[in-house]
Amino acid sequence: MNQRVLFVDDEPNILEGIQRTLRKQVELQTASSGAEALRLIGESGPFAVVVSDMRMPAMNGAQFLAKVREREPDTVRMILSGHADLEATIAAVNEGHIYRFLTKPCPTDRLLAAVEDGLNQHRLLTAEKVLLEQTLSGAVKMLIEILGMVSPAASSRAARLQRYTIELSAALGLASRWEWGLAAFVSQIGCVALPKEMLFKVEACQTLNEEENRLYESHPEVASKLLAAIPRLEDVAAIVTAQFGSLNTGDLPDDLRQWDVRKAGQVLLRAAIEYDRLVSHGASRDSALNTLRQSTLRLPATVLKALARLSTTLKGILVRQIRLADLTVGMTLDEDLVSPKGIRLVPSGAEVTTTLMIRLTSIAAGVGVAEPFRVRVAH
Repeated sequence: MNQRVLFVDDEPNILEGIQRTLRKQVELQTASSGAEALRLIGESGPFAVVVSDMRMPAMNGAQFLAKVREREPDTVRMILSGHADLEATIAAVNEGHIYRFLTKPCPTDRLLAAVEDGLNQHRLLTAEKVLLEQTLSGAVKMLIEILGMVSPAASSRAARLQRYTIELSAALGLASRWEWGLAAFVSQIGCVALPKEMLFKVEACQTLNEEENRLYESHPEVASKLLAAIPRLEDVAAIVTAQFGSLNTGDLPDDLRQWDVRKAGQVLLRAAIEYDRLVSHGASRDSALNTLRQSTLRLPATVLKALARLSTTLKGILVRQIRLADLTVGMTLDEDLVSPKGIRLVPSGAEVTTTLMIRLTSIAAGVGVAEPFRVRVAH
């Protein structure tokens, strides 16, 4: 369990006093500036608690702790302030999510008590996060497994959308938000309510009639109702529900970092969906991007540029639908390989090896293999 504490102050005598006072009670490190502290956090962090002086040259305490929050949101942040800094410190507490502020000079017992409170707060935050992650992970895993049994193709598509969304957010320089990747991963669970024949038509790029199209575009609403029963997934449910809706981004800043989590997530997921739809049906990367640039959907220019920069992760992968006789070593399954009765034989993502080819030949002669199926190949 993390018990590490970092004190930041530009006055050496204060840091020396803190070292003498607290080094036997807590696992302590010190830094003489915000820049040095950020370097320490990058090299040997994270810290459970960070306590910073308010008045420091180049970067004051509020500015420094704001950067700490960006990098390590679970770190408990405190300010150690002189009385003259009180007004600015109160503003930092109110606006910068500071856990507590202490005034100089701070008695040893009060300082130690504040640090121990900070460590307890970090333990609570960490425990809640672990519990939440385990709860979400279990619930989402169950939903995805159900989707995989009903529609392996939709499950595979969800995995691709998650990969595209995460890579796209990184290319845009956005802070990592778990909601975006999770929203992409569960975006297709509403397909469990759709007829298999319709899903096959969607995968085969066949035209849906008006009623079928209306039914297909209702699957995000089904997903939203399933997600509504899981705590803390309000933003995820909102992103999933809006995946086919109008983007309406004209009044928003060009920089997605200034958007709220839901609006940014909606655009990321929609870009991933449209890109995946094109490349899954044979379009080259450049052709897909050109189609998106000319589309009436009007994805933000920054998103289109980010898609174009994903050459190292997206370029050279083609999704094809083939039969077992065309399967070759080196391909990767893009959906679960199942028997004609729907029994999963090989999971999506498995790389085709010589051993697997021999095994599939044996399976085909016995229970059989449902054909055609999708694979990913380099080109």
